[in-house]
Amino acid sequence: MVADVMSPSIARRLRTALLMLLAGAATSACQPQAMYRWGGYEDVLYRSLARPDGSDTATHCAKLAADVQRTLAEGKRVPPGVHAHLGYLYYLEGSVDEARRQFDAERTAYPESAVFVDGLMARLAGAGPAAMVTSAPVATATASTPAPHNQ
Repeated sequence: MVADVMSPSIARRLRTALLMLLAGAATSACQPQAMYRWGGYEDVLYRSLARPDGSDTATHCAKLAADVQRTLAEGKRVPPGVHAHLGYLYYLEGSVDEARRQFDAERTAYPESAVFVDGLMARLAGAGPAAMVTSAPVATATASTPAPHNQ
């Protein structure tokens, strides 16, 4: 046998290495799996916010739609907000029916988003492209007007 040919210290080292390898393989199988497949969503979101003029909306829409299809094809969950964002992009592109389908998909996948999605749908039923864009002023602090702080 091989153990008869090897010295006891080499056999012990081999056994230790084998046990460590098996232990490593066993624990790597226990790693938690990601709950969602984010794909390129963060990149699309960053790029759409970095260029808010809408010049690349069609590209963002196509990338995000392909990413959603890939996620569904892999049998994974689409992350929260992705269907809503894709619906918004479809709306900006003028595909109102597809926007509604995406908003419905968001509401179905994440029932807790119903209030938000229902608000989007109500705006969608309203007038014109500006209906989806809020016109509420954003408060900003400047050097002449210090930001309020809690006392």
